[in-house]
Amino acid sequence: MSTTDTDTTAVILTEAAAKEIRNIIQQQELAAEDVCLRVGVKGGGCSGFSYVLDLTEQKKDTDEVFEQHGIRLICDPKSMLYLNGTTVDFRDEIMGRGFVFNNPNATSSCGCGSSFSA
Repeated sequence: MSTTDTDTTAVILTEAAAKEIRNIIQQQELAAEDVCLRVGVKGGGCSGFSYVLDLTEQKKDTDEVFEQHGIRLICDPKSMLYLNGTTVDFRDEIMGRGFVFNNPNATSSCGCGSSFSA
């Protein structure tokens, strides 16, 4: 399934996050037309699941593919169950900088914000 409509997108990428992804692609001298942002979850972290963000050219046949702000995102079906409605943002603040996940499916999350339970 492929979509570019943000109303039906399971993962929402903010413009700030997209801008940072474009910066990383440029800094690492990657081919922007070939690179996708893999968004997913894996077991582990202090709350049970950890978020995964990875720039990759590898796409599986079962991956969901969508595009937002010029960034192609891919997500595997199992991760999609936990990430439906999640917003990925990027913050650059005095206390630190990094990607921030706002996941409505998380029943709790750790203090660092990089893991959650559902």
